[in-house]
Formats: sequence, structure tokens, C-alpha cells
Amino acid sequence: ALAPRCGWVLPGLEQRLAVPAVVSPATARPYAAAAKTAKKDAKRTRQEKVKEKPPPRRRPLMSKPVDDVYLTWLYRRPSYELEQAVGMLKRFQELDFTYPKQFVYINVFLDMALQKKKKVDPFSSSVTLPHRFTDEVNKVLVFTENEQEAEIAREHGAAVVGGVELIKWILEDEIQADFYVAVPAIIPKLIPLRNKLKRKYPSTRKNSLGSDIPKMLQFFRECHEYAVEDENIIKTRIARLDMPTEHIIANLKTIIHDICTFKPSNYDPIVRRLVIRSATSEGLLLNLDGILPQVEKVEEKEEKHEVDEDQQKPVEESVST
Repeated sequence: ALAPRCGWVLPGLEQRLAVPAVVSPATARPYAAAAKTAKKDAKRTRQEKVKEKPPPRRRPLMSKPVDDVYLTWLYRRPSYELEQAVGMLKRFQELDFTYPKQFVYINVFLDMALQKKKKVDPFSSSVTLPHRFTDEVNKVLVFTENEQEAEIAREHGAAVVGGVELIKWILEDEIQADFYVAVPAIIPKLIPLRNKLKRKYPSTRKNSLGSDIPKMLQFFRECHEYAVEDENIIKTRIARLDMPTEHIIANLKTIIHDICTFKPSNYDPIVRRLVIRSATSEGLLLNLDGILPQVEKVEEKEEKHEVDEDQQKPVEESVST
């Protein structure tokens, strides 16, 4: 320590003072690397033990409770026939003294899977219900540049009628409608609205593009629209609770049958689960038997036809001999 003051330096001391020593953590703490490795091994061992540990056995759900008060999570959710469920909703309203004309809703849980990793894209649709349950009329806009067609559209209840001059107002949200219909002559001029209107853009697939303006207006002014939410759920109202039971059932089946058209019949049914409820009641799980459309597979028909032909051949041969 006194060497620099005395003016002499020990051999090698000058280099030590000029260049600071660099000590690696491994050299300073030789046990650190070993401890870190041991910690990793211990963590890996714990993870392996967790993987090897069998999952806890869950008690199988019971089918039907015996008592009036029970833990719902111990029992399977009961399912009801459609007519029975509608009757229960009406009974709930009477017991709770709630509004008798409240809406009836359905929640439809869908199976959108197709072959491999493909699936049905989320969709929307419009149907004409056999029994209307509201006096509301949809606002329909008609695109046409023909004055005679425009006059017919106004006479049949179109809310807005016009040509390309409406494009600017629609893009700026100055004009909005529930549905947009058009005649074929003007559709090439409406391309700027494709991204704006999206699913509501006039098309022949949705019956919103055609020459029969009165027919299109009658359908879209009174139709019922529904759409897929959260990729696989449809939530929509179907009737009012004070309507006759058969009318509620007819409206529900109309919507369900329309939903089933969006998936080919050779796959599993698109409707996986169906729940019905009113505005103030709990949801009731429905039994799908008798609600989904009955579809006979073409392959089964062909096989049956082949069997019938095979059975008829021996008879014909015996007669000929």
C-alpha cells in the first residue's frame, strides 16, 4: 500500500494497478453454475411429477334429483320437449306476475366444423315467420335510376329510393337503412358501397338483387333477421309469450330449419344445443328430437335400392325358367 508513495514498485504491481482485473461470476462463485443447474433439474422433476399425477376423478353427474332443494352442479341439466318448455315459460309468467306480452328468445349453439380444419363462416340470414309478433316494419332502401321503378318502390313502402347520388350520403352515415335492395342495372355503380354495407350489400343469394321490386319490399319490410355471434352462437327473439303455443313452436322451427341450410346435410347437424327462455325466466334446454329437419342421406337410399334390386332378381329368374 505504501509502495506508490515511496517511489518504488514491486515486480508486476504496475500492471495490476494499470489494468483492472475482470473476474467472471463463475470464477467468483464457482458454486453458482452448479446451483443453477440443480435448480433447473428440481423444477423439471416437479413438472414431470405433475404430469404423471393422474387428474382428479370427478364424480359422475346424477340424472334426476330426489329432493326439491339440491346442488345443481351435481346433476345433469334436464332437457324438455318443445311444447312442454313453452308451457313452463307461460307458467313461470303467471307465478311471477311478470309482463304477459314479453318476448320469447332462443340461444342456438352451433357446430361449425367441416372436414379437416375447415368450418362454416359466421353468417346472417332473414326469414319470413309464419306468425308475426311485432308491428315493427323494417326500413328498406331501394337503388334504381328508373323513374317508373322508383315510383313503384315508393308505392310499396320503400323508405328511401334513389340512384348513385345516395352513395355519398350512405358513406357519410347520413342515410341508414335496415336492408338495401337494388335492380340489376345499377349494381355495377354501387361497388364503392361494398365495404361499407358488407353483409347488407345487395346480392342475388340474399334475394336483395332483382327486378321484382314489390316482392323484395314485401319480404324485407316484414322479415326477421338473425346473425351468428361469437363465432358459434345465435341469440334472437322468436315470439311473444302470450301467443298460442303452436304459433311459438312454428316460428322456432322456421328459424331452426333456415339455420340448418348453412351446413351440408352429410355432416353432423349444425345445431348442437338449443335453449329457450322468456325475458324474465331461466333458460330451458330443449330436446332436439322433432325440431331439426329430417334429412335422409342419399347413400342410404342408394344402398336400399340396390338391396331391393338384388332381392327381385332371383324372383325374376325363377319366373323366366
